[in-house]
Amino acid sequence: MTCIHIKQAIWINQTAITATHVCRSVLYFTDTSLVFRQHAARIRESCQWHKNASVNTGQKRDFHKTAEPAPGKRRRAGKPIFVIQKHAASHLHYDFRLEIDGVLVSWAVPKGPSTDPRIKRLAVRTEDHPMEYAKFEGNIPLGQYGGGTVIVWDTGHYDDITTDIGEKPSDAARGLENGHIAVWFHGHKLQGGYALTQTKMRGDPRNWLLVKMKDKMADARRNPASTEPESVISGQTVEQVANEA
Repeated sequence: MTCIHIKQAIWINQTAITATHVCRSVLYFTDTSLVFRQHAARIRESCQWHKNASVNTGQKRDFHKTAEPAPGKRRRAGKPIFVIQKHAASHLHYDFRLEIDGVLVSWAVPKGPSTDPRIKRLAVRTEDHPMEYAKFEGNIPLGQYGGGTVIVWDTGHYDDITTDIGEKPSDAARGLENGHIAVWFHGHKLQGGYALTQTKMRGDPRNWLLVKMKDKMADARRNPASTEPESVISGQTVEQVANEA
């Protein structure tokens, strides 16, 4: 079975070879050179990662034990939404989610989004979540996947301003494949442009960078992750929700 997702080019002896993520259990190349085999191994690893990263969240949770919403309908009408959930799990982080093709495509941002264009935030791609997850707040039992406390730190809709090579208009779905997404947020705490760029730091394709664009909404003086800790739905902090468990 094949799945076409992320285009990746490798160069062998000055020749470009494109591997369009042919995700099979084993990907063989006939060339036996060390360099070629190293690149082939890298592509196999990336294919395996993408299959794992796009697994629906429902496959990792026991809904008899957690209050998290189970997957339902995947598509809805209207402008695409974003949601940023503050998640006090084993390590505090912010789950940065964009509605793309009927699911919430997700990244974990350890330090939270910034409003300063000079600051680059690590964003680690995680599994897709169902749309029902967008309003989830509460406590995930310890021992369950992502055990800890979750609040909706910010949410709203976004305009897709992703462009392709040569600044040609594109969209977030293709941007996800090509490693670059640009959006314009209409949120409670975050407004304006944000860009996500896949860096593959340390050889890991899950690693992206989240950066605030230089626009009229940029503000180096603000630090909303620190000064605005409460939920935009309940008005509670993660500490207050955790105390309700």
